[in-house]
Amino acid sequence: MDLTPATSGIYIDGRWRWPADRDEFVVSDPATGEGLARLVDGTAEDALAALDAASAAQREWAATPARRRAEILRRAFEMILERGEQLAATITAEMGKSLAEARSEVGYGAEFLRWFAEEAVRIGGRTTQTPEGTAMVQVTRRPVGPCYLVTPWNFPLAMITRKVGPALAAGCTVVVKPADLTPLTALRVVEILEESGVPAGVVNLLTTTDPAAVSGALLADPRLRKMSFTGSTAVGRLLLREAAGQVLRCSMELGGNAPFVVMEGADVDAAVEGAMAAKFRNVGQACTAANRFHVHDSLAEEFAQALAARAAALRIGPGSAAGTDLGPLISEAAVQRNLAIVEDALERGARLVTGGRRVEGPGHFLEPTVLADVPWGSRALSEEIFGPVAPIARFGSVEQAIADANATEYGLASYVYGPTLEAGHAFSHEIEAGMVGVDTGLVSNAAAPFGGVKSSGLGREGGVEGIAEYLATQYAASPIPALP
Repeated sequence: MDLTPATSGIYIDGRWRWPADRDEFVVSDPATGEGLARLVDGTAEDALAALDAASAAQREWAATPARRRAEILRRAFEMILERGEQLAATITAEMGKSLAEARSEVGYGAEFLRWFAEEAVRIGGRTTQTPEGTAMVQVTRRPVGPCYLVTPWNFPLAMITRKVGPALAAGCTVVVKPADLTPLTALRVVEILEESGVPAGVVNLLTTTDPAAVSGALLADPRLRKMSFTGSTAVGRLLLREAAGQVLRCSMELGGNAPFVVMEGADVDAAVEGAMAAKFRNVGQACTAANRFHVHDSLAEEFAQALAARAAALRIGPGSAAGTDLGPLISEAAVQRNLAIVEDALERGARLVTGGRRVEGPGHFLEPTVLADVPWGSRALSEEIFGPVAPIARFGSVEQAIADANATEYGLASYVYGPTLEAGHAFSHEIEAGMVGVDTGLVSNAAAPFGGVKSSGLGREGGVEGIAEYLATQYAASPIPALP
């Protein structure tokens, strides 16, 4: 199966380009280290050319009937499903996740195009009378304008559809910058959008290894009206400072440190099942991944042993190999960082239940790891791990569990298993997070508003809230006409 897109250039104004004077960079397979493709290394000049195209196309795209925009997105949804195997193979090759998980991402990512195709025709407004009865107010919602969309490497298909879907549905044109580690999937998605009928200039894409230069040029340009970024909190803060210069609308999906709480009386088997999904999906490389486990004293040892047994049984290998459960981490740096977090916890008194070692041979593989009795002060409890390491800490009371769960600057996802569903929901109301999984290890859905609080970001993606991020509100006031 051909994994390389038909062209490996920059897509601007409906044309694929490969400027002769541009440098190139290599996209590699994290399971083997082998190169997959060479791509254009885009520059600030390319970024501004992309914004030229987006700005020129904005007025006509905004005026395109909502039904037409919806039909294009629906066609793109169908084409992604039709090409699911090719897309899944591309995701696995450049990112490393198992084919089974890559197929799930294709289905999940496609749903954003279907959802926002349906939302495109539901953009409404309202008409009301002023309290004094002297005027009518007509409220309308319109596209904010050209958008800059920055996607991460860990979900290379779903993150682009989650941003492009609502932007196009709302009538906005876009400039997309995928992560340089996993850009091949994004190129395939743009090919599909082109074939589905997206007009020239509406969607533009550039690959680059110099995101600071590209972002700096775009954020300083007054024609850009919105940025949507998924990535680390540190980078998000820098981009917000730059975006302030033009007072841009910003959606920021940033870092997480998700607590997974197992209350006294909870079903341990069910909690372990949820923990496997919340921790080890995508090799733990997800912003929604359970980062730290807070388990009641009465269940801590049982939970640790059961989780370790399930984790140790996971089959490690290249994502493309049959039967693989756990693929490689994205880079050698990621492996070393995870090992350092494990070593720090052990030095502070934590107990290694399983794993803790890298897998020898080519690629960036790490054993799934479970740590018990992890003390506060450990990096494993305070930092976003982004890997297959599960640290378990104990608590004795509900009050302590709430305090421990909220003892972080982040507030993206969280999980809780209680003795009853009602107890879990009651606990969820005390957690400072944008998303809570109650008796489930999966929280993401195209119909739900994905996003966090505190240092985990601004705005929401998905749900009816997702399209609102790309709409501006205007009202027109007029006198109430008198009868003739």
